[in-house]
Amino acid sequence: MTVFRGPPGRPSALVSWWRRSPPLGFAAKVSIAIALGLSFVVTWTTLAPTSSSQQISTERTYFAADVADPPPGALAHPRNATARAVHRKPRPASSPRGRKKRRSPPRSRRPNATPSPDAAALRSNLTEPEQANKLEPEWEWEDEQEPELSVPEDDADATGKAPKEEENDKAPALEWADESSELDAEEEEDPEAAKGKASKKKKKLPPLFSPAAHYHWKLCSAKSGHHYTPCVDFDGDGSQRHHERSCPRSPVTCLVSLPKEYKLPAPWPERKEKIWYGNVGHPRLSSYAKDHSWLNRTGEHLVFPPEESEFKGGARHYIDTIDEMAPDLDWGKNIRIALDIGCKSAGFGVALLEKDVITLSLGLTNDQTDLAQVALERGIPATIGSLGSRRLPFPSGSFDIIHCSECNIPWHSNGGKLLIEMNRILRPGGYFVISSRHGDLESEEGISASMTAVCWNVIAYNSDDVSELGVKIFQRPASNDEYDLRAKKDPPFCKEEQNKATAWYTPIKHCLHKAPAGIEERGSEWPEEWPKRLETFPDWLGDLQTRVSADHSHWKAVVEKSYLDGLGINWTNIRNVLDMKAVYGGFAAALSSEKVWVMNVVPVHAPDTLPVIFERGLVGVYHDWCEPFSTYPRCKEPVSILVEMDRILRPGGWAIIREKLEILDPLEAILKSLHWEIVMTFRKDKEGIMSVKKTTWRP
Repeated sequence: MTVFRGPPGRPSALVSWWRRSPPLGFAAKVSIAIALGLSFVVTWTTLAPTSSSQQISTERTYFAADVADPPPGALAHPRNATARAVHRKPRPASSPRGRKKRRSPPRSRRPNATPSPDAAALRSNLTEPEQANKLEPEWEWEDEQEPELSVPEDDADATGKAPKEEENDKAPALEWADESSELDAEEEEDPEAAKGKASKKKKKLPPLFSPAAHYHWKLCSAKSGHHYTPCVDFDGDGSQRHHERSCPRSPVTCLVSLPKEYKLPAPWPERKEKIWYGNVGHPRLSSYAKDHSWLNRTGEHLVFPPEESEFKGGARHYIDTIDEMAPDLDWGKNIRIALDIGCKSAGFGVALLEKDVITLSLGLTNDQTDLAQVALERGIPATIGSLGSRRLPFPSGSFDIIHCSECNIPWHSNGGKLLIEMNRILRPGGYFVISSRHGDLESEEGISASMTAVCWNVIAYNSDDVSELGVKIFQRPASNDEYDLRAKKDPPFCKEEQNKATAWYTPIKHCLHKAPAGIEERGSEWPEEWPKRLETFPDWLGDLQTRVSADHSHWKAVVEKSYLDGLGINWTNIRNVLDMKAVYGGFAAALSSEKVWVMNVVPVHAPDTLPVIFERGLVGVYHDWCEPFSTYPRCKEPVSILVEMDRILRPGGWAIIREKLEILDPLEAILKSLHWEIVMTFRKDKEGIMSVKKTTWRP
């Protein structure tokens, strides 16, 4: 039962009037009861939603895989490919005495920090008695009670700014204290009676989405229009951005506008070299294109000449230069996952795609040209973030190589903290490539000193006449031997309680984490060559090896038998895919033969399985879906998740949703209010799957 409390103080005027009024007679009470009954019938007839058969646009009576259950050892809980709204039972404010507490994954002191990715932590997260045959936690589901409306019509904000959150607007908490004290007393007298009373007083949650709610949508009034990015832009002002991620205190429930005359992108790989300017264009981008030969505006298109990039001589020549300097890199086999800092033409990542390397371009938030958005429109893996005082949302030891060309980042400033963060996310034995055109002697000396402090070794240096770039390749130590030989222990080793895995809103500490030493530790050995590493499950997983293998087989069967042919999606037109609740990356692995790339998102409140995803040669990030994208805990306004899906999904884009029917049915009504096209639905027992398509509608 959800308890709402009003502000303390004197009773309201309505309560005072009720106390002073004389008691009503029997006839008056009967008349009032009849009037209320008639009002209820009229209201219900007018406002009640249509039956489920009328709501469904296209409901299949069969499905190729019949929403196949996972194999033994795999989780039976349904999970969708690009959207999963999971109803999670919130933790009570205080646990009742005399009851056993359910063990939870280890967390840092921050409530939204990510658990440790070490093998021991993974096993403790996922192998508890209650979860013996599951791949992820089994959420508890309760019967519906009086719903809490997600978006009250009167509270809609036409300004696009998030309203201020008052103290009394906090998410309702569950009342447990009184129940526990009563049960404790009864257990001493009559244990059986206390047990029976406990079952009767079991607290229930209201539904995640109200089936009776009506939604009236309004456009955000942000000056940046369809470029508006919550948590990055100041609300309503596209000309200013936060230095670091800073989200509105209340969920954003307005809809971001669409580009005028939006056009669907060309299929891959044609879109790699030509996109519609109107989909991404704005004055700053237009000015930027005039000064760069690798970005040409021709009529309605932005054209990227194959032999042009930010590197003189082309990106292919630039990568060939790196190959000559370090032949052991062995792109596409030994090196599979790269991070390119400072997104420009994304030419580095495009050239490496030809070598079977997936490069995630990190567009910095201070880039108001929005080149990361251009990269995504081209179908190139990209995200946005900031290099400031906080860690990046990646696990430790994730990337095989990190690249930074003319990114003008002061790696040596502030005690070299940014370099310490690169050391955290770079795999032990991994490579760091940095290049610059006109070197600042003081900066180069400072960077060299910082590299020496973290024991990175220069394995090659070259000044290329064609690209006019000086290129240096560093390597992170694979063991702790070099750290122990340092004459000056600065930065010092981190303390044991300073977890290297936490990455969500976690400040960067001026310390180095030790490299893994034992074979049972993740990162102590380099992964298998690609593509073998996708289906090779290392020894450090321990007992989880069978579960990851089962998850892989399950998703391979589901995708082949159902997703590719049974959802009405033309996959030849799909390039960018987002898995909102990835576990072990099974869905992304099943799509590896398609011409797509998948961003795997591991919610920060879920068990930390993102290191497994990177180990398999896939990419992903941590995220809290109660905030705009840069689990599914029970957000204050769960409908904001759908609003965020509407923002990041392109017109004509698809969402595949697998859920419990008690969530799927009201979810369908909300999507219809957004004018999304319900292409296919399938229901079996208490679960279902829905394939939906976003349209160009806006209020």
